Amino acid sequence: MKIYLDNCCYNRPFDDQSDIVIRLETEAKLFIQQKVKENALKLVWSFILDYENSRNPFEDRRERIILWRNLSSDDCILSEFVKDKASKLMASLGLKQMDAAHIACAIEKQADYFITTDRKILNKQIEGISIVNPTVFVQEVFI
Repeated sequence: MKIYLDNCCYNRPFDDQSDIVIRLETEAKLFIQQKVKENALKLVWSFILDYENSRNPFEDRRERIILWRNLSSDDCILSEFVKDKASKLMASLGLKQMDAAHIACAIEKQADYFITTDRKILNKQIEGISIVNPTVFVQEVFI
């Protein structure tokens, strides 16, 4: 099974863990990453993850997140498909440019799941990919 985690997901462990929802999403995200390390899941990386991560003002976080690039089984580069799909997602669903680019990359690389903690994305239905938060993913796939 192939998955795509967006930048919000990679940054979840660095968020304030006093909120139970954030803490549960963090634990689920860490579980997912362990499954990637065990080769039970295939991870998709992208140019947009590189870009967003490079803009992270916290060097230690940037360095920890970029390590996941090396564990990915697939890497999405900017292509005409990604540009076109992102434009269509922005127009039809009102997604922001970077969010649309993440989803377009996941679709191009045929990820089964797009995993995010971004509430604005989670309520979207997009043909060809399941959009879920980390806790829902763990429940659907591993329980």
